[in-house]
Amino acid sequence: MSGPVEETDRVATDFGISAIEVKEGRSTRIGQLGILRVLPTKRRRTIGPWCFVDLMSPDDVERPPLLEIGPHPHIGLATVTWLFGGEVLHSDSLGTQQRILPGELNLMTAGHGIAHAEEGLHTESAEHTGGVMGVQMWLAQPEGTRDGASAFQHLKDLPDVEVEGGRARLLIGEYGSMQSPAAFDHPAVGLDVGLEAPALIGTRPDFEYGVAPIDRPIKVEDAIVEPGSIAVIPPGYEQLRLETRRGNGRLMLLGGLPLDEEVKMWWNFVARTEEEISTAWRDWQTHNTDRFASVPSGLARIEAPRPPWLRTGD
Repeated sequence: MSGPVEETDRVATDFGISAIEVKEGRSTRIGQLGILRVLPTKRRRTIGPWCFVDLMSPDDVERPPLLEIGPHPHIGLATVTWLFGGEVLHSDSLGTQQRILPGELNLMTAGHGIAHAEEGLHTESAEHTGGVMGVQMWLAQPEGTRDGASAFQHLKDLPDVEVEGGRARLLIGEYGSMQSPAAFDHPAVGLDVGLEAPALIGTRPDFEYGVAPIDRPIKVEDAIVEPGSIAVIPPGYEQLRLETRRGNGRLMLLGGLPLDEEVKMWWNFVARTEEEISTAWRDWQTHNTDRFASVPSGLARIEAPRPPWLRTGD
């Protein structure tokens, strides 16, 4: 998967219904857990630096399956884990072992290389979470830092921000006078928004944004966006009107400055060239512990599929 932000995506001159694109995601699975993948999607690989958004959605409402993802590698990205329900144990090659609860942010920066595992410890009934356990997201690192050191942050105290018609928790970046303590190296913002009435959300006109509904359809300006889809908003907006058809609603609002770099994604790697990905793949396959150290996890290591551009024996 690859593709920079196209020039035509960066300038919005007519804020009619055609300015906002609604992109349909797809259903997939990680182990026994159902996933709605809304980014990347057809003809849209990035929104600002955001390059991957999975909505974790259990099929069994009463007994949702546990999340079990064995040790696997990453390069050139930061993972953002945000739970709505349940509890997950994060383990990584820095030696981290961290329990994650709803309302706590995990931000793991891969840089040149990191490996990690995620294991669900227990989940409450999905009736209490609107059928969704959480969101797993990636931020593509910019050229200046993507080959740097790896790092891990776990943040319990995130700012609550006031929005007209609802409430929001600020995961990444700035909103109004509030700033998240989470450190990332490219201008970006991430908000978990709960709507209680028609809302007006302030936005930066130099940012592009994505709106991903969690539990019910959301009207974004004149566009209706269903859960499992994402609304893509080009730069130029200073505010967004959001509302549900009835009752309350929850959504993720993600945005940032376009990277202005060609980003290539394949499997768990974010890079710029196939050669970089091939090297990372070989390092994982050969157990290169200088790049991907061992992970303190009892889950089985995940083997990487062969990149499609490599021939057998390469």
